[in-house]
Amino acid sequence: MARRRTMNRRDLRDQAEAAEALERDEADEAAEDEEEEGTEGDGDSGDEDSGDDDAPKAKKKSAAKKATTAKKPATKRTKAVKEVRLKAVWVVYDNGGKRLKEFPYPQKADAEAFLAEKTEEKKGNFYILMDKIPLED
Repeated sequence: MARRRTMNRRDLRDQAEAAEALERDEADEAAEDEEEEGTEGDGDSGDEDSGDDDAPKAKKKSAAKKATTAKKPATKRTKAVKEVRLKAVWVVYDNGGKRLKEFPYPQKADAEAFLAEKTEEKKGNFYILMDKIPLED
């Protein structure tokens, strides 16, 4: 039988982190190169320097914004659970757990009377339990 090939997740994670670090270093070097190109023009007249300094700074800020947006983790959205109102009722069950009849909560005496009738009619076990069902609007 051939062995199933499994992926080593730790090695894959290390490779991904190394690739991300390499990309960050390349982006930093590119930003530094742009800054150096802007500083070479400092020997020229003063009017041109103010125009040259603005362009590299804008590029550097956009690169920083890209890096921060990539680092944000995705937030999980949870669906709000709809609150369901319940009402209490008395339910008469047979031995197999089958519901025979439901009675509103204040009518416990009627439910016990029905239980007594069923036990006299048939041989078997019947019982009564309080149950909560969704409220119908």
